[in-house]
Amino acid sequence: MVEPRTAILVVNDDDASRYMVGRILEMAGHRVVEAATGGDALRLAEQLRPDLIVLDVKLPDINGYEVAARLRSHTETASIAVMHTSATFVTADKRVLGLDSGADAYLTEPFEPAELIATVKSLLRLRHAERELRQRANQLAEADRRKDEFLAMLAHELRNPLAAIMTAIGILERKQTEDAKETRMRSIINRQTHHLARLVDDLLDVSRITRGKVELRRDRVDLCAVLQQVLTLMQPVAEGRKLHLESTLPGRPLWLNADATRLEQVFTNLLDNATKYTDAGGSITVHVSQEGVDGGARAVVRITDTGIGIPAHKLPSIFELFAQVDESLERTRGGLGIGLTLVRNLVEMHGGVVFATSAGAGKGSEFVVKLPMTMSLPALARSTVSTDDRPRQRRILLVEDNSDARQALKDLLELWGHQVEVAQDGMGGVALALEGRPDLALVDIGLPGLDGYRVAQELRARVGENIRLVAITGYGGPEDRHRAIQAGFDHHLVKPVKPDELDRLLSDL
Repeated sequence: MVEPRTAILVVNDDDASRYMVGRILEMAGHRVVEAATGGDALRLAEQLRPDLIVLDVKLPDINGYEVAARLRSHTETASIAVMHTSATFVTADKRVLGLDSGADAYLTEPFEPAELIATVKSLLRLRHAERELRQRANQLAEADRRKDEFLAMLAHELRNPLAAIMTAIGILERKQTEDAKETRMRSIINRQTHHLARLVDDLLDVSRITRGKVELRRDRVDLCAVLQQVLTLMQPVAEGRKLHLESTLPGRPLWLNADATRLEQVFTNLLDNATKYTDAGGSITVHVSQEGVDGGARAVVRITDTGIGIPAHKLPSIFELFAQVDESLERTRGGLGIGLTLVRNLVEMHGGVVFATSAGAGKGSEFVVKLPMTMSLPALARSTVSTDDRPRQRRILLVEDNSDARQALKDLLELWGHQVEVAQDGMGGVALALEGRPDLALVDIGLPGLDGYRVAQELRARVGENIRLVAITGYGGPEDRHRAIQAGFDHHLVKPVKPDELDRLLSDL
């Protein structure tokens, strides 16, 4: 069934031929517009955007090949279907030339009305399908954009309460207690808060990586040092789940040109995965070695567990987004199915490979990461001389609109001996900074009225470099970090900020 509003532009300098083709198409139910020259064809195509152009090759000004090429070269007309017709250029090489120039079909005259109508119907069906696919692609792109905006906002909203909880537990951990139950509860809160923060980060990182928004901050990195840090963090997790975690690391550095933070993320995810999928009493082994020499050398990390294993049919898709080994209704193992996708992407961004093997269900699994090594010698460490190891007491301005996060962070900073003033919005923060001239301002970005970026710009313009500015925010993407530095911040910290991380920053400033 032909759509009643289908518009066809018939282009032919021969009046009789143009009239004949136009009447055949009108009788078939199409709306026809006519043109006699290539110039008119281009003008009408841009103005009317017809569904199809029946274009004769031999025209008095611009030949049909050139007209088709120009139509294809402009975004506004590139999607219009074009059918060449000709009574002169009828050889195979001319038909090939026409199709190469951008035509979708080529009819040689004389042709039967049924052949013309059938070819037009075929081209219109294809155009209709392409239009639907394009609309669907645009809808998916818009949905993907909204999804990314939602994830960014969700992360920001989740990070505010997480920041307050993490800061509060940081205060509690600095107060001694002899109550074993209270110590266990503190440990549980601390461990689960870090777990929630890591889930939020992983979810956002997967979204950013799939959009190409993540850039590696490469430096000369000792893989063994990175793994030792990860093992230190994961040892309490393994012990809490009654697992035996052991490692075999070489007695020398394995140097990589890599992003240390992202490598920590890779191996933390793999070890966390191993602890989740290994039952109490099981074991996890980390073995590190080198294969190859010189320019072809690679560091090899094998993480082996005695856990539930991976069925053979799951292995090919284990690194795909949202893939799950545990698909039981009770979902006792947890996880979002994004950790391994993140691992694969980050390893490949480093020029490495990652793969998994397993003898089957109930027989454990092994994940192998291979990363290219650099033979460059490490730079000599800069010597530092400290005349006083005691942390300096600072005058700090805290600008935060979340009341719980503001109070918890104020209490923590005062516990460390700093003098703290607080403001709950940007205007108040600028006023306090101009009045009190603090050494340092910790500024949230998502503030009511005057946001954190504008606060930084105001303070840089009116106070200059006499104040250090640190952004503490739930917006953690590379573009957010860049925007913060451009606004005048010296540092950019993502909520929830670990107390030890903040303490180190304050000591280093």
